[in-house]
Amino acid sequence: MLRAFVIFVLLLLLAAVSIGYYALRPLPLPATPFEFTLKPGSSVKAMAREMEQGGLLEQDWAFVWLVRVLGKSGQLQAGSYELQQPVSMLELVRLIAEGRVSQRRISVIEGWTFRQMRDALNANSDIMHDTLNLSDAEILQHIGAVESHPEGLFFPDTYVFAPGSSDLAIFQRAYQSMQQHLQDAWAAREPNLPLETPYQALILASIVEKETGAASDRPMIAGVFINRLRLGMLLQTDPTVIYGVGQGFDGNLRKKDLLTDNPYNTYTRGGLTPTPIALPGRDALQAALHPAQTDALYFVARGDGSSHFSSSLNEHNRAVNEYQK
Repeated sequence: MLRAFVIFVLLLLLAAVSIGYYALRPLPLPATPFEFTLKPGSSVKAMAREMEQGGLLEQDWAFVWLVRVLGKSGQLQAGSYELQQPVSMLELVRLIAEGRVSQRRISVIEGWTFRQMRDALNANSDIMHDTLNLSDAEILQHIGAVESHPEGLFFPDTYVFAPGSSDLAIFQRAYQSMQQHLQDAWAAREPNLPLETPYQALILASIVEKETGAASDRPMIAGVFINRLRLGMLLQTDPTVIYGVGQGFDGNLRKKDLLTDNPYNTYTRGGLTPTPIALPGRDALQAALHPAQTDALYFVARGDGSSHFSSSLNEHNRAVNEYQK
């Protein structure tokens, strides 16, 4: 009887030592970094089998036993994981139970059009492309946007996401971020601007974004456009014309483009364009709603990214002769 008890205790100790060995020793990684994905709805056994087949675990039973001993069976979370260095099986269980999935990043650039944003998301292999066959209007409907045109509605920023995330989720985050930035900027705007709604501010900010070569010029460029709006002058800004030409633009803006009327031709139509023409960033929003106090009505590119500003047509023509001819 005593002998059987001793043998039983020894077996328990041996099992504890064995489990402790498997639980605490670092697992050799098949590659560094090592990535693996656990499918939604998988059982503990199925997860362990996937990791064994991927080369991370030597014995799937040890992982299953440890999960059950720790009471983590119902806490394991599906997703994509990335190991930068070897971890113990105990650390692996905790990592999966806490859902510390790997992260990816995608940058949406200031001045991009919505088409460029869609192309960037479509080209990212870590993103699930749920919008691939959706129209722009359908995307807006899916993310709960009230606007009918997508241009300018998404805030340019770097977005972190887990591999396999839906592009709809990224569109929604970027849309909500722009809404928040726009409302905050509108609430703190300068008084007596010739802008009636936050959407008009977004339109002006997009034009400022596309016209700016040197960041320090943004407030002055916004000041010129604000002055023109107050006086009822045409904005006469090339980026809006280019946007109106659309995908047919070959990089060369011609005189006929300036003379061909369309809703985005600010040489033929007064006021703001019907929609934004690009995704404006925070600085462009601030410039549109806090323009420089200036009497300038004209500006011309110097050729080094900066602009020369003029308050009279004669001065502007001289600047054009100096910098453009």
